[in-house]
Amino acid sequence: MTISVEMGVATGGQPAALDLEELLATRLLVQGNSGSGKSHLLRRLLEQSAAHVQQVVIDPEGDFVTLAERYGHVVVEGDHGEADLQRIAARVRAHRVSVVLTLESLDVEAQMRAAAAFLGGLFEAERDHWYPVLVVVDEAQLFAPAAAGEVSDEARKASLGAMTNLMCRGRKRGLAGIIATQRLAKLAKNVAAEASNFLMGRTFLDIDMARAADLLGLERRQAESFRDLARGQFIALGPALSKRPLPLAIGPVETSARSTSPRLVPLPGPTAGDLRELILTPSEAEAAWMPAPRPAPAPRPSPGDLLQQLAQYRPPQAPAEEAPALGGAEREAALAAILREIAADPDAAHHPVAVLYQDFLVRCRMRRVGPEPLDLGRFRRRLAIARAGVDEAGPEAGAEADAVMAACAGLPEEVQGLFLLLARAARAGAPCPSDDALARAIGSRSPGRARRLLAYVESRGAAVCRTDFRGNRVVALPALGCETAPGDPKGAAGEPAGLFAAE
Repeated sequence: MTISVEMGVATGGQPAALDLEELLATRLLVQGNSGSGKSHLLRRLLEQSAAHVQQVVIDPEGDFVTLAERYGHVVVEGDHGEADLQRIAARVRAHRVSVVLTLESLDVEAQMRAAAAFLGGLFEAERDHWYPVLVVVDEAQLFAPAAAGEVSDEARKASLGAMTNLMCRGRKRGLAGIIATQRLAKLAKNVAAEASNFLMGRTFLDIDMARAADLLGLERRQAESFRDLARGQFIALGPALSKRPLPLAIGPVETSARSTSPRLVPLPGPTAGDLRELILTPSEAEAAWMPAPRPAPAPRPSPGDLLQQLAQYRPPQAPAEEAPALGGAEREAALAAILREIAADPDAAHHPVAVLYQDFLVRCRMRRVGPEPLDLGRFRRRLAIARAGVDEAGPEAGAEADAVMAACAGLPEEVQGLFLLLARAARAGAPCPSDDALARAIGSRSPGRARRLLAYVESRGAAVCRTDFRGNRVVALPALGCETAPGDPKGAAGEPAGLFAAE
């Protein structure tokens, strides 16, 4: 059965219908200058389809929170931590709840980080939860910019990667991207190019009109028609809308945004004397406010004053000697303790190694370990060993640690944490870690991704997996000559006890 939603009226008074099932497979791009009616169009689409499909709205301005009262959307504030937003997104997919992620209280960089975390949680959801979802992103040029801006490269890359996954790889996971932008020139091309349906509104700049005409298959001389479109009028094209460019006018909506376009209202009409009294006389209810006094400019010193200051100058005293840095066994113990603290932090797995290395250096300065305690390469190795529960203290334990690290040296860095956790369990004879524990070892919350990486490790010959008659998993590591005990893949995300700790 085909489910269509009515978007408005097309040329000739015929209703303009949008095939919802086709939209889920082909995605939608909406473009128009500020004031062209993009938000009105998105609101119409959300209202008409709310009863048929789950919806997720990435709302940078807080305009769509009014959908909650009429259609039951849950409003999620964007000021949660990135890890919390990923967990919330996973629960959104699991329970099929329509939500509005409002980011109006955040600055641009924080908005990009929050949107990237939330979209990542939707994308990494369990396969059993890949239900159809309309993912509406308003002002998409903020989250998928065509060029670097004033935000950090880390935030821009994370946001752009999440938007690319949504538009390029989201279809198989049930995610149908609907993105709206003011200017096509500001939107990353690899994100815009994945949409097969287009709704083009009023546009004035030549470069945007040319790109819109190219997307709709119009001739260059026909691009001028975009300047003549009124507010709420769009030209539609795509398998879910029309096989030929179709002008249409978006229909009315039942809810309204909290922020509306400014309207002219009559000015107050008291006499000039009354107006003067209003602005110069404070009212009783007005809070007392006193601006900070502006400091008087310092007088310019005379040549005599400068000579006197030079004569009275004394060099600054040498700073007091700091406490000596740690050395020897104390230094190694402090380094091991700091690495264990970082490895035990549940949020550390979701940050790149460079960020963890900066945190490591700060902790070393706080404990007076000494300048440059470890370089980045040595820190990466020691952190992986700490995450695997390997203690390098003592020659025997150090040799065992070297053997484990040598066995995983040929694997990509992304899967080394998974291999180390398996080695930890195999050397101790502990049960095979569950999918949740393996996912945590690679910095993810997706057991499905952990299973895929485990299959990759097996394809490289670094591990051999089998299942016993009770459905438990056993993993053998040929390079180490050991194997784990049977373990439930769907068990709790517990970790085996430390392997090489000193007894």
